[in-house]
Amino acid sequence: MSQIISRPSRRAVIVGGSIAGMLAAAAIWDHFDSIDIIEGHDLPEGPEPRLGVPQAVHIHLLHTGGAEAIARLLPGTIDQLLAAGAHRIPMTTNMVIYSPEGWYRRWNAATHYLIAASRDLTDYVVREQVCKDPRVTVRTHTKAIGLVGSRSRVTGVRISTSGQQETWEADLVIDASGRSTRTPKWLSELGIQGLTEDTIDSGLAYASRMYRAPVPTHDWPMISVQGDPRLPHPASAGGILPIEGGRWHVSLMGAPGRQPSRSPDAFEPFARGLRHPIVADLLKKAEPLTDVSVTHSTTNRRYYYERLRTWPEGLVALGDSVAAFNPMYGHGMSVVAQGALALRALLSNGLTPGLARRAQRAIARPVNVAWALAVGQDIHLPNTTGKSPNIADRLLQRYVSRLSHTATGSFHAATALTDVLALQAPPSSLVRPSVLLAAIGGPLRQQLDSPQFTPAERALLAGLDEQL
Repeated sequence: MSQIISRPSRRAVIVGGSIAGMLAAAAIWDHFDSIDIIEGHDLPEGPEPRLGVPQAVHIHLLHTGGAEAIARLLPGTIDQLLAAGAHRIPMTTNMVIYSPEGWYRRWNAATHYLIAASRDLTDYVVREQVCKDPRVTVRTHTKAIGLVGSRSRVTGVRISTSGQQETWEADLVIDASGRSTRTPKWLSELGIQGLTEDTIDSGLAYASRMYRAPVPTHDWPMISVQGDPRLPHPASAGGILPIEGGRWHVSLMGAPGRQPSRSPDAFEPFARGLRHPIVADLLKKAEPLTDVSVTHSTTNRRYYYERLRTWPEGLVALGDSVAAFNPMYGHGMSVVAQGALALRALLSNGLTPGLARRAQRAIARPVNVAWALAVGQDIHLPNTTGKSPNIADRLLQRYVSRLSHTATGSFHAATALTDVLALQAPPSSLVRPSVLLAAIGGPLRQQLDSPQFTPAERALLAGLDEQL
């Protein structure tokens, strides 16, 4: 008679009930018998605001790379988002964008897409999918206060619940606690030194508000007026994102010297001061539903865990705990999803020696792309602290500006840019020979001198003008 040998029960602890924590659970649950998610606050039962996510009031979106990663981690989730009212926006077909180099065309052949929804809805749909799995338990009002183990292996986490402290053993601890991460301090307590960090702060402030859309939001385009760092005055930008519930999510951004305020009376005048008044013109036709929310937390901050000479087994950091980006570029959730998917791929071989170090390096790869995009833009703003552009940065900016100019009248150049922005290709793809030749050649079509709306969209807007 053969003997059945059972393996020991495996437990994982995830610090943080954010979307990063939930996706981390989905990434690892095939390899653990129990997963405890530690969360310091209550988690709402529906698509409602969650404490600890101050930036949820600003525009959030999923790029193609992030949406596809979530679909692989949690099949059916994107369909559920769409069924709940989220919008699938084809790039650039349903995007009206005024770049520093001019208006982008709305090409009929979409190569990528965005999933547009409120952060509350996205969080809820992902959370609902994860929390119904019997292996997952969410422990609210619980905080992680330290790691257990040594510089070579983390064996658990110290937690505090209602003032009571205890130690939980775990085969894997994942830090998904976000910008408030304490992993750098905990590593130091374990005797791990030499962690490097970058902090790039452009000083941009955000003001956001919800509006009742005056037109049907299904198939309505995303609107964006981008800032131009080459202008002599402080840069400002703004956008309108159609989301669930027939609403427009509107965010305005400004650099020091031209930052938006909390005043409702100042919101639309600020929008009218952008490089083009399209956002303000559309808001005149819409009904405000909320007050104005403002944040100054737009710093890009990154920890280079993958560069440490020593990394303990049993510990992984994911999401904003590794790198937090200026939300203007909309890559945060997508980078989290791609990092979680990379972790799942590594676990396909089991909890093998060196897994945690390999996972940290794999998580860094999508971070590298988003970091290059965010910092590559922010360092050219005059008030940015933490890093100044060097000659190489300035040459790269000139090249990307030339490529963006070309993209206003070249489908090939526009596709090359969206490949990178959608987190489907590395920035190095922008210097492929075919892309270089396109940039040298310039736009193949004459540049637009006004925003491009379809005849049906113009008819809807004309009808609104008649009502005013």
